[in-house]
Amino acid sequence: MIECDVLVLGAGGAGMMCAATAARRGRRVIVLDHAENPGRKILISGGGRCNFTNLGAEASSYLSENPHFAKSALSRYRPERFLELVRKHGVPFYEKKLGQLFCRDSAQRIVDLLAAECREAGADVRLRHTIESVDREDGRFLVHTNRGVYGSESLVVATGGLSIPRIGATDFGHRLARKFGLRVTDLAPALVQLRMDPGFLAAWKSVVGLSLDVEAECRGTRWRENLLFTHQGISGPVILQTSLLWREGDAIFVDLAPGRAVEQELLEKKRAGSRAELKNVLAEIFPRSFAAVFTEELGGASVCEISDSALRRLASRLHRWELRPVGTGGYGKAEVTRGGVSTEELSSKTMEALQVPGLFFIGEVVDVTGMLGGYNLHWAWASGHAAGAAC
Repeated sequence: MIECDVLVLGAGGAGMMCAATAARRGRRVIVLDHAENPGRKILISGGGRCNFTNLGAEASSYLSENPHFAKSALSRYRPERFLELVRKHGVPFYEKKLGQLFCRDSAQRIVDLLAAECREAGADVRLRHTIESVDREDGRFLVHTNRGVYGSESLVVATGGLSIPRIGATDFGHRLARKFGLRVTDLAPALVQLRMDPGFLAAWKSVVGLSLDVEAECRGTRWRENLLFTHQGISGPVILQTSLLWREGDAIFVDLAPGRAVEQELLEKKRAGSRAELKNVLAEIFPRSFAAVFTEELGGASVCEISDSALRRLASRLHRWELRPVGTGGYGKAEVTRGGVSTEELSSKTMEALQVPGLFFIGEVVDVTGMLGGYNLHWAWASGHAAGAAC
């Protein structure tokens, strides 16, 4: 049996942050992962450039059954702390928008940073280890793998969620939590495109690939970002954000012209005696292809031929376009998993299971899901650091 103080399952962002933090405290740490290389999800994040944190990371940026759970870890590991590591390792970065920080070259730089921190601290990262079983005997954890048995005082589960199974995502962490009697919340794909019905797809096929700056609302929460029309439905940053809250049967309301008084503009055109077709008038506001589809039901009518009430209804629809998705793109397309190990089972300060001393859960496996924009990786750093300081 291979003995250590802390055994971390998962060599992703949260796992490696935890390992380095614990090892710097003098703990003997081993990290196990089934993959051939660490940080596989980091490598594909941010389009390969890794949106590694967000300067505005606060508990309000995350969804959870307990909206206050993330406060402790986030307050003790601010974005500036990770920036210190980025600068220490000479990783060039830039701010894209809204506090989103990206690598200038490759996400590999962040993986290399974490691996270097583990090496410097003395944490041992072991790859190509498939976990066969996990047990607890006499207060110690026993982990059977395809390459031997490991024993430890503390076990940290950093195995991620269900999103992107092609890089090895599984429900292992959720199953392990249930085995030890911990509740797992409902799970769903999040930060994912939404699928629309065949009628919508047929009507809007001519605008596939078109992106619009809109404001979208779902369950009372609004986001302003770009919406993208796709062959399957709708995507783009605003839809990925909306998918965090969307449930089957929900409507999404889209303001296609945020900040513009479309009704006033249309009525003024009519008062001026404009004989321009409505689609051409709207083409002054929207791309021509979009305007043509949106006004199709009115035929080729000119603005002056349309009643004031019809113009008002059209403007109202432009500001509150109701969309009813029929599903999501699934875990294969989702950036993260919504839900996870219930926060009521864990200490918000240490991430330790309240009823199972020595057992910790960190990162995406926990019911803390961040918005688009670097928040989920920052949760990996913050929760990993919290557990590493305590395990």
